[in-house]
Amino acid sequence: MYCKNCGNEIDDKAVICPNCGVATDNNQSSSNDTGSIGWGILGCCIPVVGLVLFLVWRDTKPKNSKAAGIGALVSVCIGILWYVLAIVVGISAGFASGL
Repeated sequence: MYCKNCGNEIDDKAVICPNCGVATDNNQSSSNDTGSIGWGILGCCIPVVGLVLFLVWRDTKPKNSKAAGIGALVSVCIGILWYVLAIVVGISAGFASGL
């Protein structure tokens, strides 16, 4: 592995470069970034939380971020469809009662 800052060869498990001291990509815990469906469900139930998690985690935990963001997006789309359906039913009920 090579340092992204100075270009010197470093150990694959190094957390910082021994030559320049810059942190490597090994310090990010990727084992915690599973993208589990739980984050999607949380984002769907509470879309604001899903959006915040998406924005906070998009660089450090991309899989979890994507799951929470998709959950929030699904929730918003379902809400929009619900309101459109309510408007259509309301308009059709108004026409039916006017006849």
